[in-house]
Amino acid sequence: MADFNIVHMYPDLMNLYGDQGNLICLQKRLQWYGHRGVIKDISLDGKLDYRNIDMLFMGGGSDREQGLVYRDLFRQAERLQEEIENGLPVLFICGAYQLLGKSYIGAHGETMDGLRFFDFYTRGAKDRLIGNIVITSTITGAEISIVGFENHGGRTYFEDTELQPLGRVLKGFGNNGEDKGEGISYKNLIGTYLHGPLLPKNPAVADFFIQAMAERKGITIDPILDDSIENFAHHQVKSQILGG
Repeated sequence: MADFNIVHMYPDLMNLYGDQGNLICLQKRLQWYGHRGVIKDISLDGKLDYRNIDMLFMGGGSDREQGLVYRDLFRQAERLQEEIENGLPVLFICGAYQLLGKSYIGAHGETMDGLRFFDFYTRGAKDRLIGNIVITSTITGAEISIVGFENHGGRTYFEDTELQPLGRVLKGFGNNGEDKGEGISYKNLIGTYLHGPLLPKNPAVADFFIQAMAERKGITIDPILDDSIENFAHHQVKSQILGG
């Protein structure tokens, strides 16, 4: 049995839509694989000890909370970017995803800086993009569908054409409701607008992170779980959204 240390970043500030369910999912699946998922919270002024971190998770928050988190992350941004480049598994959702880009431009023109890890920006709008969503993705090496729920006022636009979205929208809005892209995928990092929470209804994505964590530890995890219930839930949601 191995311990997998997953850091929940700013749970007191960045947890608008109950996305903590993603951590519960990872913890349970690791348990079923015969290992232990240890969730460690870190808040403002906390220090990230990457020697003892297997994955980072952060959910969404309001503009005020995003500003506080940005200032805290900025002081340690260089090291965080290095770890992402080195393949650290990272799941950033909604407002956390937006922080990875260059800036967030509010609906009234006010601008908040981002960490500038990736060449994209987010522009706020008065009307929100809300509803169920289905995308297709090759994050696992094969084409899969991913289902979720989105609720965001920001529209995210890639300026670097080499950036890869997490997937392509079949039904819903995605990054901006225009170009059919949703989220970002880079090495072992996923940024996305998908709430729900994301991982319980998409076990293949949960296992993407588990396999990435295991490989970095030199541990082999065989995909032997019975996901019949999870896959049934996934297909029920997918059929309801697509109408088939």
